[in-house]
This record gives sequence, C-alpha cells and structure tokens, in this order.
Amino acid sequence: MPKLVAIDYGAKRTGIAETDSLQIIASGLTTVETKDLQEYMKTYLLKEDIEVLVVGQAKRMSGELSEIENKIVPFINFIKKRFPTLQIERQDEGFTSQIAFQTMIDGGLSKKKRRDKALVDKISATLILQRFMENR
Repeated sequence: MPKLVAIDYGAKRTGIAETDSLQIIASGLTTVETKDLQEYMKTYLLKEDIEVLVVGQAKRMSGELSEIENKIVPFINFIKKRFPTLQIERQDEGFTSQIAFQTMIDGGLSKKKRRDKALVDKISATLILQRFMENR
C-alpha cells in the first residue's frame, strides 16, 4: 500500500513526515532547508510509492491565510506539474508548532534538544499527518 506524506512548510525549514506502508503510524521523516525542498521532494517522490501528499495550510487566528501561503502555493504547483497523478490535500496546521513543543516537554527532552527547531518542524509535520489520517 502506498504511503501518506505530510509537509510542514516553513520559511527556513520544512518538516516532513510519512506513514508506514499500511498507513497506520505517522512518523517524522526529516527536516529540509526550504530552499532545497523542491529538489528533495523530486528525488523522494520518484523513489517512494506515495498515495497522498498532505501540505499544511497556514492560517491566522482570524481564519485568513498566512503570508507563507504565497510560497506554499507555488511549491504545490511545482509538485503538480512534475507529478500530475499525485493526490495533494491541504490540512490545517493550526497550533502544531506549539503542540510539538509541548510534546517535547512532556516527552522529557532536555532544553538543549527542545531548542532544535528542525525537530519541532518534523514533529509538526507528523501532527499534520495524524490530523489528516484522523479526518480521513
């Protein structure tokens, strides 16, 4: 069975998470510098069997789309152009960074590890993927 993959797109770094082949467990995969994301995803999508790419949708508290959407939409268009059969879904990413940070605290990670923004981004992508799986 193909995997599900989620992206927590950020201005500097992007967290990526994937499911196992049975689509039961969501796990953090990696964090990529956003400037390298397109190349990373091209390589990844060519070698992996992916059913759905879930991209976090950034909104403000008012419900309006965040400025980062101006960068996310061109990224989605890039993927659609190169992988036209890949299903792309959007998932609200509200509060995932805060939840990720709290998860790190609850998990007993040291202050030094909690300062690792890449780890926060990877956990955030995992949370986006879990939300998508729950809503599916």
